[in-house]
Amino acid sequence: MTAQSQHVLIYTTWPDAESAAAAGEELVSRRLAACVNILAPATSIYQWQGSIERAQETPMLVKTVRRRIDSVIARIRTLHPYDVPAVVVLSIEGGNSDFLAWLSTETTDATDAKSGGGHA
Repeated sequence: MTAQSQHVLIYTTWPDAESAAAAGEELVSRRLAACVNILAPATSIYQWQGSIERAQETPMLVKTVRRRIDSVIARIRTLHPYDVPAVVVLSIEGGNSDFLAWLSTETTDATDAKSGGGHA
């Protein structure tokens, strides 16, 4: 059994590309994410308050590190217009080591560096 990966993808959906982009820019500027991908609109079909709903939504992938998960989720909940935003955390189990090192570096801030919480 290997140690839990320090890198994660956070999947979320937004009502439109503009709100997703605004949230993504904030996550990256706060160093909560190294990169955010705004995907093409998707049709979502779901049950809400007893009715089957259909909506156009914009999926977003947030590339970050495990120590940022709670902060990312809290920020998404603050920025998101939905009562119950979709937010799912997926572990990254491998990949391009240079990219993963960059991801760690981009999610390290001055507070991390002082406390020794930078990337490994």
